[in-house]
Formats: sequence, C-alpha cells, structure tokens
Amino acid sequence: MKLNKAVKSFGLCAMMVAFGATAADQGHGEINFKGSIVDAPCSITAESANQTVDLGEVTNAALKNGGKSTPKAFTVKLEQCDTATSESVTATFTGAASAGNKDLLGITGTASGASIAITNGAGQIIKLGEESPAQSIQDGTNSLAFSAYLQGDVAQDENSPVTIVPGDFTSVANFTLAYK
Repeated sequence: MKLNKAVKSFGLCAMMVAFGATAADQGHGEINFKGSIVDAPCSITAESANQTVDLGEVTNAALKNGGKSTPKAFTVKLEQCDTATSESVTATFTGAASAGNKDLLGITGTASGASIAITNGAGQIIKLGEESPAQSIQDGTNSLAFSAYLQGDVAQDENSPVTIVPGDFTSVANFTLAYK
C-alpha cells in the first residue's frame, strides 16, 4: 500500500514537471549581435551607419534644364568622441556616378534623366569621391549635417536633349570619415 502511494506520488510529480517544462516555452528566438572595433576618435551611431533618405515625389517639369528638388536633410551622428587626437572630420561619399554628371550620384530604376546631389550643412555640393569640407567635432556626441536633392541632368549639346523620364528610382551612397 505504501508502495502504491509512493508510485502515485512519483507519477504525479513527474507529470507536473513535464507540464511545467512545456508551459515554460511559450515562444523563443535567436538574437545575433554584430559590430566592429575601430581605431578612430568617434563611433558612428548604429542608426546613422545605414539610413534611408526619402527624396519624395518630384515632377519632371521641376527637373527640366538642371532644375532641383527640395533638399532633404540627413545627419551622421557620432558618439564617444575624444578630441585629444583629432578636432575635425571630413566625409567622402562614393557610389555609382551619374551618366549625366560624374560628380553626382546616379539613379537606377524606371526613372531617368536626373542625378542625386549631396551637400554639406552649408549647401555646398560634395563631389563623389572627394572629401567634404572639414566639420569641427567636440568631445562627446556630434552630428554631421548633410542634405541631398534630385537634380535634372543637363544636355551636353543642343542635338542631344535630356529627357526626364518619370518613374521610381533608388541609389546607394557609401561614406567614409577621415579625422583631422
């Protein structure tokens, strides 16, 4: 009799443990971590390293003869800056150059006849592959100001007018910082 009671108690305990283990897993997943260690006076914030600038809808009439869209501001945020070795930073933007203007970023997609201009905070165009004017940095956090706009391509001669073709476009620019 005592043995039956012990077996029943053991069985009951085993069932409780089994149900408890099943109930504990009500969802699971995996978290991957990535990053890099850099030898630089500042770190680029995660949200600034990869971002999207929406240039919006622009009429083809606005881009005719080199016309420009409204500039859209974007920033590259820096953190944990230490100015003991560097007091300023430049940015160099690279990407597929436009067929219409090698200094500007080309576009891909169904739209054509325009390019993307990238400017510094003062509105000066930063040519692809060339350093921007230096921006001062301070200890702690900093924001590097830039803008981008769509610019209609200009005809090289009167016999080859540029047609602005409506449609969707994308483009990718990479940037590299250099501390001075």
